[in-house]
Amino acid sequence: MKKTTNIRFVLGLALLALATMIAPAQASRNTDFSNPAFAKVSGQTSIPIGHAQFCQTRPQECQAYASVTEAVQLTQERWDELLEVNTGFNQSIVAVTDEDLYQTEEFWTYPRGYGDCEDFVLAKRRDLIERGWPASTLLISVVRQTSGDGHAVLLVRTDRGDLVLDNLRPLIKVWNQTPYEYIKRQSQSHAGIWVDMVDNRPMSVLAAL
Repeated sequence: MKKTTNIRFVLGLALLALATMIAPAQASRNTDFSNPAFAKVSGQTSIPIGHAQFCQTRPQECQAYASVTEAVQLTQERWDELLEVNTGFNQSIVAVTDEDLYQTEEFWTYPRGYGDCEDFVLAKRRDLIERGWPASTLLISVVRQTSGDGHAVLLVRTDRGDLVLDNLRPLIKVWNQTPYEYIKRQSQSHAGIWVDMVDNRPMSVLAAL
């Protein structure tokens, strides 16, 4: 089992390096955030209404961070945790829209067996924080699918790039290897503040991913 895990980790990192052309892992303080594996952001923007309502009921989860970790080093242990968390929640939660479940267009909450895309994200984020991941590296992100529909994913900032945990797809990929237009995400300094994302990839590129 240990040998299989090691092989899976090595192959996973090889794919990430190939997709993003990143040098071998380094400590986060040496991470090159100008690399295309890291999604760029501009200024502060509006908070999604579902998250704003979530913050009203859970203000302790939407505060400024006492300290900010820009990126975590993607060790084998952390890679395995991402795989475990992503797969575990994708398999244990049944995807149901907020309209069907709560009779409202948007309602962000922790799922109890059922949930919308943002509920998957909240659950994965909380689990990773409980495992010791810095909250400032676990960013709820709003994207647009090629169909035009909105969607939410968890963006995990590592020294290998911004990785995406997604309930619609089983594989964890670097953000620019996913078929989404990235709209906005949480700020790394404050869980209740959101920033615009800069994604200039043409739709033809997204459709081919």
